[in-house]
Amino acid sequence: MRLYLTALNPTDAVLDGFLPAAARLGLPVTVLTDQPTNWPDLPGVTLTGADVRDVRAIVDVVQSAEPPTALLSNSDHLQTPTALATDYLGLPGKDWRATLRCKDKRLTRRTLADAGLDTVAAVALGPDDGPDLARALPFPAVVKPREGVASEDVYLVADRADLRRRVTEIRDRRPRLPLLVEEYLAGDLHTLETFGDGRILTVLGGWRTELGPPPTFVEAALDWVPELPPSVAEQVLAQLAALGVGFGACHTEFVVADGRARIVEVNYRLIGDRMDLVLAELLDVPLFEYVIRVHAGETLSSPAAPGLPRPDPLRVDRHARVEYVCADRSGTLVAAPDRLDVVTPDDVRLGIRPLRQLGVSAPLSRTNRDYLAVLHAIGPDAGSASRALRDLRAAHRWEITG
Repeated sequence: MRLYLTALNPTDAVLDGFLPAAARLGLPVTVLTDQPTNWPDLPGVTLTGADVRDVRAIVDVVQSAEPPTALLSNSDHLQTPTALATDYLGLPGKDWRATLRCKDKRLTRRTLADAGLDTVAAVALGPDDGPDLARALPFPAVVKPREGVASEDVYLVADRADLRRRVTEIRDRRPRLPLLVEEYLAGDLHTLETFGDGRILTVLGGWRTELGPPPTFVEAALDWVPELPPSVAEQVLAQLAALGVGFGACHTEFVVADGRARIVEVNYRLIGDRMDLVLAELLDVPLFEYVIRVHAGETLSSPAAPGLPRPDPLRVDRHARVEYVCADRSGTLVAAPDRLDVVTPDDVRLGIRPLRQLGVSAPLSRTNRDYLAVLHAIGPDAGSASRALRDLRAAHRWEITG
């Protein structure tokens, strides 16, 4: 029996999370990807080229090889074809309708409005639609790809002229990209991390998110929030239920203003940019193994039946803070620290994880793709974690030239 993972480019979640977890579980792994030449040599892992955006290609590979223990993906882009494949093959997996509702932001808005949970003024712009189609929207507004990720081409727009300019810029780069223009949701930005087996959905905790300067929406730092006010948590969970979320991992971004929670987007997979690895360390649970085991048919424990123990964020007696070092210009990275793990005299566990290698050149995108490194601190309290990160950043430098 074998674990099958669908993926695009190699990610830390797969390389440092799922593959080691599968090895600990004694499962051989096949990675299906449409970018096989971009992947490193992975001892003991079968790398198979396939059009992973096509459910038929996924099914063909799985049916022609060793029987599957589980089939899953941690890619936003591949949740729906992978869910369709698991359904066809009779494997545990996500409901493809739910993955589609989460991926397509227009469907997210429509589903929540139809359920009477939240109505966001929004207009979808097809490839041939002009921005004036959204002229009746309130401003400020946000324009973004209908199925986008990593804050790419997401902009706050102040008025109609600003909207026209941004739409033109986006379409100059990506001419046929479907867009969504919607009212700006003001409030404090949070995440909620959940995990379920299709019957039980458990909350793993969440993060308070700090953004960089507008008009873009690049995450700059996140602070651990083990528990939300009950009314806020209930609102978010009700919206997730309406979308059909309940199996495997899910990362939800939402804002809170005056006690009202409004979903920004739902990523039906683990939180990214190495936050998943920090979350596993903070909770002190084999989170990636749990995801694999649920996809293999195991269930969460309940009073009625034993199963996987449910992580309890309220039992975490540590605070975590994560900060991103972000490029401020286009060019080549010529100076940066290596990976680092250290414990301070104040008992703060610090880490640096490079996200761009020395010598790599890249344009400034004003998205998460500008990240040079992720720094994290897990300490006794928020103050000690913040101070340790401040000192860590001051002791290292990242330099871009060109």
